Amino acid sequence: MIIGVPKEIKNNENRVGMTPSGVMEMADRGHTVYIQSTAGEGSGFDDEDYISAGGKILPTIKDVYQIADMIVKVKEPIKEEYPLIKKGQLLFTYFHFASSEDLTHAMIKNGSVCLAYETVEKTDRSLPLLIPMSEVAGRMSIQEGAKYLEKPIKGKGILLGGIPGVKPAYVLVLGGGIVGTQAARMAAGLGAKVTIMDVNLQRLRYLDEIMPANVTCLMSSKYNIREEIKHADLIIGAVLIPGAKAPSLITRDMLKLMHPGAVMVDVAIDQGGCFETSKATTHENPTYIIDDVVHYCVANMPGAVPYTSTIGLTNATLPYAIQLANKGWKQACKDNHELLLGLNVVDGKIVYKAVAEAFNLAYTPVEQVM
Repeated sequence: MIIGVPKEIKNNENRVGMTPSGVMEMADRGHTVYIQSTAGEGSGFDDEDYISAGGKILPTIKDVYQIADMIVKVKEPIKEEYPLIKKGQLLFTYFHFASSEDLTHAMIKNGSVCLAYETVEKTDRSLPLLIPMSEVAGRMSIQEGAKYLEKPIKGKGILLGGIPGVKPAYVLVLGGGIVGTQAARMAAGLGAKVTIMDVNLQRLRYLDEIMPANVTCLMSSKYNIREEIKHADLIIGAVLIPGAKAPSLITRDMLKLMHPGAVMVDVAIDQGGCFETSKATTHENPTYIIDDVVHYCVANMPGAVPYTSTIGLTNATLPYAIQLANKGWKQACKDNHELLLGLNVVDGKIVYKAVAEAFNLAYTPVEQVM
């Protein structure tokens, strides 16, 4: 199979879809991998690294899309890429369709095969291709939250871990999945007082066993959230419904209950955000303020640490990409139910129910396109 790895063109997105190590694995199996020139530089890989691994370099993004049977990238295509995508071309990347109706319609129109990292799902309901970036984003959420609590950037002016004789910050984490768990661990490790909330009592029992003593586990409800945000200095939004739009857990009117200078980091922004006042921001302009509350809603947080993120992502995606390249997407999805669940849009049809429901569009069961 001919595989294309274009350079990411989303704002400050420095990750790349495949490392030189991944290219070598593909080349060893007889596949040809074309990488756009300088695509890996942001992650610390130059063109020579890819050539040494058996890859081929093409000068433009148009060249890569034109030649490839399968495109392997990191973020969803943006408007400049829509005209480059060919009918029947397989795109293997993060899509987060439920947060963008324009993207959904564009992929329906071009007749491509969209296999989304975020909905590839194991039998235990875990999301293997979302986990590494969720780990990065969860840890980064505390790093960024701590920074934006500083007074010069309009935060409350509180040190996350405090010092002897001074109380630490109070961190509220909404969601006990991968992002929330990593965020709570990081915040606790820095000495903050942490509460992690989830609707799954079994998950809360597990978290209660593994978390340090400065982390409290609390059942998530509208009432409990309203009570806890009154005291929170930093709130991490870490909820996820696979493939669907995130629920709004903190509404506009609830901001008035919070301390001026409090910070909210919405890691769920890729799926539309879990705060009513969330709107996607960029690494160049990461924050805005509503009712004296600082909002950080960067939609590609792991893009700020591309070396770690790219290697972590390729570690997870490569085994699936190899299956797709070896067998073709149809046979690979027939043989592996995890990949089948990754199909979102195929030949102009939405085959993932949560995406269709997000925009009240027609849904086609995936079996009908197989």
